Amino acid sequence: MATTQDVNVGTIIRYNNELCQIIEWQHRTPGNLRAFYQAKMRNLISGKLAEYRFRSGESIVTVRIEYKMLQYIYEEGDSIVCMDNETFEQLYIPTALFGETFKFLKEGMEVKVSFEDETPILAEGPTFVELIITYSEPGVKGDTATNTLKPATLETGAIVNVPLFVNEGEKIKIDTRTSSYVERVK
Repeated sequence: MATTQDVNVGTIIRYNNELCQIIEWQHRTPGNLRAFYQAKMRNLISGKLAEYRFRSGESIVTVRIEYKMLQYIYEEGDSIVCMDNETFEQLYIPTALFGETFKFLKEGMEVKVSFEDETPILAEGPTFVELIITYSEPGVKGDTATNTLKPATLETGAIVNVPLFVNEGEKIKIDTRTSSYVERVK
């Protein structure tokens, strides 16, 4: 058992028999009242946000999380098959755990998956990926003066906005956290 002093942003706790990740954690001392901790939490199963006040020194059940780097092999139904590179064991990870970053995943990429015991609870792809543009309107030479963007379809099927000078067949770097174009790759 941990207390409120042991909790930080990003800590995963068991609250009302559900796994929640702490998003905001503030210590408040209002006037003549007792101190408390204001927590904003995200339920890892449903994705809902909740706010709660914990008394200072209150016991909290923290969850031990194990992180593994797995290799994405292929998609099967509503989950993906990943391989542990150390034991060569194949694991089925639900695609819902990846959220919006799933549309940028390509076979062979390394993904980070968090486990509680043997159950996957969090998953994230690489922060930056390099993908080839499969379709885009043709660019015109000299269209670099303005910040005008056009849609481009990537090899994974995702659509991102890219500058006008980027053409079909070029490899670009994408930030998966914001789904935005970063740069062209030579």
